[in-house]
Amino acid sequence: MARIYPFRGLRYNPTIVRVQDCVTQPYDKITPAMQQAYYQKSPYNLVRIILGLPELFDENGGDVYTRAARDFTAWRESGVLAAEPEPCIFAYSQRFTVPGSNGAVAERRGFIALGELYDYAQNVIFRHEQTLSKPKSDRLNLLRATRAHFGQIFMLYSDPGLTAEKLLFSGNYVPDIEVTDEYDVQHRVWKVSDPSTINMLAGALEDKKLIIADGHHRYETALNYSRECAPAAGAERTERNTNTIAQPPHPEAAVMMTFVNMDAEGLVILPTHRVVSGLESFKTAAFLDKAKAYFAIEPCETSDASALTAKLAAVGNGATAFAAVTREGAYLLTAKPEAVAEALADLSDRQRQLDVVQLHALVLEQLLGITPEAIREQRNLRYLRDAAEAVEQAVRGAADVSLLMNPVTLNQLREVAFAGEVMPQKSTDFYPKLLSGLAIYALD
Repeated sequence: MARIYPFRGLRYNPTIVRVQDCVTQPYDKITPAMQQAYYQKSPYNLVRIILGLPELFDENGGDVYTRAARDFTAWRESGVLAAEPEPCIFAYSQRFTVPGSNGAVAERRGFIALGELYDYAQNVIFRHEQTLSKPKSDRLNLLRATRAHFGQIFMLYSDPGLTAEKLLFSGNYVPDIEVTDEYDVQHRVWKVSDPSTINMLAGALEDKKLIIADGHHRYETALNYSRECAPAAGAERTERNTNTIAQPPHPEAAVMMTFVNMDAEGLVILPTHRVVSGLESFKTAAFLDKAKAYFAIEPCETSDASALTAKLAAVGNGATAFAAVTREGAYLLTAKPEAVAEALADLSDRQRQLDVVQLHALVLEQLLGITPEAIREQRNLRYLRDAAEAVEQAVRGAADVSLLMNPVTLNQLREVAFAGEVMPQKSTDFYPKLLSGLAIYALD
C-alpha cells in the first residue's frame, strides 16, 4: 500500500530572504546559463547546494558536495532555513499557459508530503522510463553529504473521487509562498497541519498505485540510500489514528514527493523532439530510401514548426508519425503497422504502439545507425522541447536531422507503467516542472 506522511519541512524564512530569489527548477533542468543566473540572484539560492559550481582550488570532484553540506548547515543555523513547528503537508498549485496552445491557461493541483520508498517489485510504485548510473551516483553523493532532499519526486495516482482536490482546494486559502518562475508559471503553496485532514488524505491513497512522472533518478537514489541506512533489526512503524499522525519506519525510508491526481484537470505532457548530429555520412535521400521499409514518406510543403506539429497532431490519432527535417526539407513519416509489428516483434503491443519506441528502435538505431550506448550517452543525440529550435538547427545545417514527434498520452503512460515496462529516456515531459526549495526534507 502507498503510505504518505507529514513532516516538519524546512522552508526559506521570508523575513530574511526573498523566496522568489532562492527557489530553482529541478537540478537536471538547470542549464549553465540558468545556473549562473541563480548564483547571481542570491547567496542563498538553492542552486549552490543542488548544483554547485566548482571553485578554483577544488582538489577533487567531491568538493561541491562538502561545500553543499557546509552551506546547508550554515543556512539552518543562521535561520535562513527554518523548520515548521509541527508536522504538515503542503498544498501546491501551478497556474500556467500551455505551450503551443495559443494561450490556453491551465492549473495543476497537488500536495507535497513524504512518501514511503518501495522496491519496484512490490508493485506499489511504478516507473516508466529507464535510468542511468551517472546521475544516480551524483545525487547519492549529494544526499550522503547533506542528508536532505531538496526537491520533490513527481508522483501520479488515480482518484476519480477527487479527494485531495476537495479537501485542499475547495475552501478559501491564502498561499504562504507565491512565486512566478522564469517560464511565467505561478506557483502557490500553503501548509496543512490539521491531523484529520492529513489522515483522510493518507487513507485515500492507501490503496493507490503510484507512477513516477518525473524524478526517476532521485527516487532510485533515495531508495538506495534507504537501504544503506536501514536499521539492522528494522524499526517499528507508527500507525495513524484520529488524533495522531504516522511516521516513516526511519527517516531515510521516505522521500519528499508531490502527489498529483491523474483524474484531475491540469496534467500536460509535452513532446520531446530529437536532434541528431555528428553522423559520419548522413544523406537525406539515402535516409528516406531506407525509411520506406517502415514508413510512408510524404514531402511537406513547409518546414515551419507550427505547421509540422499541427500535421503530426492530425495524424497522431490512432497512427504513428514523425516529421523529419533536414537542410533539404521536411518529410512526414507515417508508420506502416505491419512492417513495424514485424520489426519490433520482440516487444509488447503496448510498446510497439508508442511513437517514442518506434522512433528509438527503428529511426535512431536501425535507420541512422546510432547505438543504444551512444543514445544513452547522448553522443549523437540531443533533446529539445521547442520544435521551432529543433527545426531551425536542421535547416541551417547544425544538425543532420531533427525528428519531431507527438507526446506520449496519459493512457499510454499508465498502461506501460502498470505493466512493469519502461520507455526510452526523455519519453515524457510533464509541464510545468516542480520547483525545488519550496520545502526541504532534512533527515536530521
